[in-house]
Amino acid sequence: MRKNTIDIITLGCSKNLVDSEHLMRQLEQNGYKVEHDSEFPHGEMAVINTCGFIGDAKEESVNTILEFCKAKEEGKLKKLYVMGCLSERYLKDLEAEIPLVDKFYGKFNWKELLNDLGKAYNADLPLNRVITTPHHYAYLKIAEGCNRRCAYCAIPLITGAHQSRPMEDILKEVKELVAQGVKEFQVIEQELTYYGMDLYGTQKIADLIEMMSEIPGVEWIRLHYAYPAHFPIDLLRVMREHDNVCKYLDIALQHVSNHILDRMYRHVSKQETLDLIKRIREEVPGICIRTTLMVGFPGETDQDFEELKEFVRLERFDRMGAFAYSEEEGTYAAIHYKDDVPFEVKQKRLDEIMRIQEGISAELNEAKIGRIFKTIIDRREGEYYVGRTQFDSPEVDQEVLIKADGRQLRKGHFYNVKITDSEDYDLFGDVQ
Repeated sequence: MRKNTIDIITLGCSKNLVDSEHLMRQLEQNGYKVEHDSEFPHGEMAVINTCGFIGDAKEESVNTILEFCKAKEEGKLKKLYVMGCLSERYLKDLEAEIPLVDKFYGKFNWKELLNDLGKAYNADLPLNRVITTPHHYAYLKIAEGCNRRCAYCAIPLITGAHQSRPMEDILKEVKELVAQGVKEFQVIEQELTYYGMDLYGTQKIADLIEMMSEIPGVEWIRLHYAYPAHFPIDLLRVMREHDNVCKYLDIALQHVSNHILDRMYRHVSKQETLDLIKRIREEVPGICIRTTLMVGFPGETDQDFEELKEFVRLERFDRMGAFAYSEEEGTYAAIHYKDDVPFEVKQKRLDEIMRIQEGISAELNEAKIGRIFKTIIDRREGEYYVGRTQFDSPEVDQEVLIKADGRQLRKGHFYNVKITDSEDYDLFGDVQ
């Protein structure tokens, strides 16, 4: 147990990671040594930043808390604190069920932790985060909350209404991160196409990204978590005209059957979805579209699922994830719909749709053999350097594996890489 050391454990999405990075900076400023995502606690104290989105995430969060409680019982830890989405949503229940935790904080009141440690929150730190990712990329959170109120989603219940950060604050942070050596920005929020509506009365995501792209030192900007209804078309012009805005869009479509889209309260139709995908691909040639789909939503029939499969086959998404519906208490779906698709059927449908995507991914990757891509190096693993193209986001997308063969490639640097071979979800290449 290291004196004056605090372990920070981050679970869930990259938005949580940004919160942890802010807390780490405050703790370091107050004289603590901070370690992130240690497998075992090293310090006197630990803070677990939890996820409460769906069942699996909640289970992981609870299990992690219990593991650290055991460490505390064994004398390996003096103080244990919990923050984040799970404790925002289930604060009273957790306090009653897990008394070994010294204190629970919600998603937005974690600054109280500093006061409870006898320290002060400093709102004027010039560099207000400790970057835990490789030094060359960072996540940039531009808003909190969500106004969309999809029937299945608990996020608005946890985070509240959409709250955009002022553009000047975001641009200032980008400049500070560039000064630290960050070249690549993963722009994140729950629903980025809504950005600016609350502050400026209109969608401002295109303006924000265009201003970011003009900051010297910003090499790549990648966009995450768009929404198909009321999509800001001007964003496509920005992507097309600015080379440092990656030709990549993460847009969660969830389904394509009008029957299910209506029940989900997605405010978009099948035809509108098809038209939007067509326009995105026309206006930004060569764009990589990443999407997420849901199977087993209440009322999903065999016909609905067949329609979804045909959609995947025809659209041939570059990247696609899928998950089975998980009933979340308090949501419209949990209150008004019966979770009537059996677990076994959900799992069968999930496996089936991912098999279709696996074949599509393999074909798309094979077509890249012989082509040259600008690639950033993230790390070395054994005999390979591991990099990504502009079409690949860290952690969630495929990677480019480059045989070391005695040469030295620098992390965070760009190389032109010729693709020599492919697998279903990875590429192999050689530096040119």
